[in-house]
Amino acid sequence: MGTIDSMSTQRTSSPDLDDPTLEADVFAKNCTSRPVLQNVASRWGTLALVALRDGPYRFSALRRRVDGVSERMLSQTLQALERDGMVHREVHETIPPRVEYTLTELGAEVAERLESLIQVVERNMPRVREAQAAYHRD
Repeated sequence: MGTIDSMSTQRTSSPDLDDPTLEADVFAKNCTSRPVLQNVASRWGTLALVALRDGPYRFSALRRRVDGVSERMLSQTLQALERDGMVHREVHETIPPRVEYTLTELGAEVAERLESLIQVVERNMPRVREAQAAYHRD
């Protein structure tokens, strides 16, 4: 049931965590998928990925879109997402140089699912606020 990579055959509890034939199992403490999930599911990772569904963004425009993120945090987030194959960074040779960020095919697939999650949360905020109020009353 925990199979993410159908070509894998072994569990990540094996000492050799860099073996590409190992099965990704995010519930295993040493699974290499955990840091990737952390990057994707972090507040800024989620927001950056979903924002990039709108199309290419320059850094400053993406920072404005993801309101509240610091320049440093957005830079670190984009670097992590680029390293994980979710985001493509393209430098255009202009004066001054222009850098654009877009989703890769993998990033687009992940962002689509994250956007669905965001929609469920936003749609149910009245229920969430009600639950929060009840929690604080008790």
